[in-house]
Parts: sequence; C-alpha cells; structure tokens
Amino acid sequence: MQQHEHDIEKTKLAKKIAGEIVLAQEPGAAIQKWRTIFKIPQRELAQKMSLMPSVISDYESGRRKSPGVAMIKKIVNSLLKIDKTNGNTITKQFNSLYSNETLSDAILDICETTKPYTLKDITTYVNGKLINEENEPQKPLYGYTIIDSLKAIIELSPKELAKLYSMTTERALIFTKVERGRSPLIAIKVTNLKPSAVIFHGPKEIDRLAQRIAKVEKIPLIISQLETVDQLIANLKTNIKPV
Repeated sequence: MQQHEHDIEKTKLAKKIAGEIVLAQEPGAAIQKWRTIFKIPQRELAQKMSLMPSVISDYESGRRKSPGVAMIKKIVNSLLKIDKTNGNTITKQFNSLYSNETLSDAILDICETTKPYTLKDITTYVNGKLINEENEPQKPLYGYTIIDSLKAIIELSPKELAKLYSMTTERALIFTKVERGRSPLIAIKVTNLKPSAVIFHGPKEIDRLAQRIAKVEKIPLIISQLETVDQLIANLKTNIKPV
C-alpha cells in the first residue's frame, strides 16, 4: 500500500475509534476495548500521553467523567502512534478487515460491542457446550458474526472470508448448518486470522481434524444446543448489546 493510501486508511480508523468512544453509553469501556484490541497496556498508553496510569484507569472504570474531544483525540492518536512503532500491526489488520462493501448474504447477523464479553458469557447465551479446554488466557469478545456455513464455504473467497471478522478478530464466529465442523476450521486456517471463539450450531460432535486445528490455533470450540437458528439469533440479540 502506498503512503497516501495508508494515511487515508489510518484516518478512517482514527475516525472510527473516536466516533465509537464519543457515541458509547460507557466511553471508558470503549477506550478499554480499543486499547485491548491494540494490545497496549494502560501504563504504556499513559506514558505516551504523558499522563499517570491512574488517569487511563479512571477513565476506563468510569471513576473519571467522560473525556472531552481533545482528550479522545489524544488517546486515539497515541494508540495509532504506538501501533506504528509496532509495525502498524493493528492498522494493517483493520485495513484488511474493514470494507464498505455490501455484506454477503452468507452473514445472517453481525454485531459489534463496546463492552467485552467472556467465553463463559457467550457459551451461556447460545446454550453451548465447550468441547476443548485451553490453558491459554481467553481473549475477550467484542462482537459476533453468525454465518450460513454452506453459503460461506461455497461462495466466499479467502479474502471475502476475512470480512466475517468485521472490525476485529476478537469476536465469536458462529457457523450454522454445520455437520462436523471441518470446512469452517480449514477456512479459518486459510485466512490466517484467529477468532476469540468458534461456535457450531447443528452438529452433535466435531470432526477430529477440526478439533486438531482448533487445538493448534488455540481457538475455543463450542457446540450450541439450541434447536433453531432463530433461537440462536434471538438469544444473542437479547443478551449482547451492540455499539
């Protein structure tokens, strides 16, 4: 990507982050979300902003009132500057995931959140059963995508499959119409992007190769035991609040 194009994409990302913080019911939670996505500790962000770490902590916890426009701009610019020193890792990921193109009809529902949800939370919401245990720290979930797996596997290219992640990989990919789960896990491996969790709706058991891929990639696998896709969508909409 040429420098001019990179600058345009960086500006787009900055506006996205700032807009989400401004519009969030809990601005501190939105700040924490993006700091987590950028994988930047509070202390490092505070140091970049020439602040005490307690200031960032107070904003994120809600102990300090909502930041003004100038402070939000400073936070966003600091996140992007730190990411630049880290090779623009998150900015590049955003560029590869974010698109204004019409979403494929393989996507049944998609949700972005400000509040982080845990693996336990979403397992409960989908009436799920966790089928693999990981000793690695579990990543927070900032959204989910519900996918018609047959349409996705047949119709979408690897580049288009990456769009299933929307704004961030820290989300649950939920595949419906699944028999054994092999194809979705292979598709995830091909995209080289790892979600926080994969949920299958439909199968009674998961293919061994799919389980092996999940273990290597350290992706939690869950089987939803809800009877219908409509129930799945309704439960998630009831319990997970979008941005």
